[in-house]
Amino acid sequence: MKTLVIIPSRMSATRLPGKPLLQINGKSIISHVYERANNAKIGEVVVATEDKEIVDDVENNGGRAILTSKNHKTGTDRIFEALNLLNKKEIDLVMNIQGDEPNIDIEDIKNLELKMRENNSRIGTLAAKIEKKEMYMDENVVKVKLEQPFDKNSFPLAENFMRNIDVLNQTQIFHHIGIYCYEVETLKKFVMLKQSKNELENRLEQLRAMDNNIEINVALANRSPIGVDTMEDYLAIKKIMEYKE
Repeated sequence: MKTLVIIPSRMSATRLPGKPLLQINGKSIISHVYERANNAKIGEVVVATEDKEIVDDVENNGGRAILTSKNHKTGTDRIFEALNLLNKKEIDLVMNIQGDEPNIDIEDIKNLELKMRENNSRIGTLAAKIEKKEMYMDENVVKVKLEQPFDKNSFPLAENFMRNIDVLNQTQIFHHIGIYCYEVETLKKFVMLKQSKNELENRLEQLRAMDNNIEINVALANRSPIGVDTMEDYLAIKKIMEYKE
């Protein structure tokens, strides 16, 4: 059995339209993400997008991309359509990597897949230690509260995901990183579920799983990747990655 990595991407992001094709070191953000996912060597990598420009860019950089519908409400709906279009029968795990984190850690990708297989988990994701206090109060930083103590070897269950937290209750709170690994049968079940009230109010898709008693395990990441949501994010990550080069 194999893992398939699917990276959902689209040009019409609300806060930074066109961000997948913004350039860092002469290569688009989406192609950087593709390259990192491919270098993890956990399985075939495919970008799923509604935009022909993204398909062309990925293919021009040696990757593989597939066109999907423009009518998806969530990235998970997009990866499920891509899974069906690809029609690969031998896949047992699908990893969903966000297309706007060009410096995502390759070792974190590998570790999440390994933890999924070792624990026969239904859904797995990543979290990192919160280094700056202001992150606790920033609602753009999604937090996860864990049921058990957390270290590099554990794969504890998430108790809750949230944007805002009680300042007095910060134990077992970590920065959630939006990468998911699904058991295929769980992914099929998940996309058939109605969006929950909790999910819609908090704008957090993973709460739909928890509201339907689907457990989510969490692996500790080496660090928090910088997600590109604004022009400021883009300029910051561009500076870091180009300096490293």
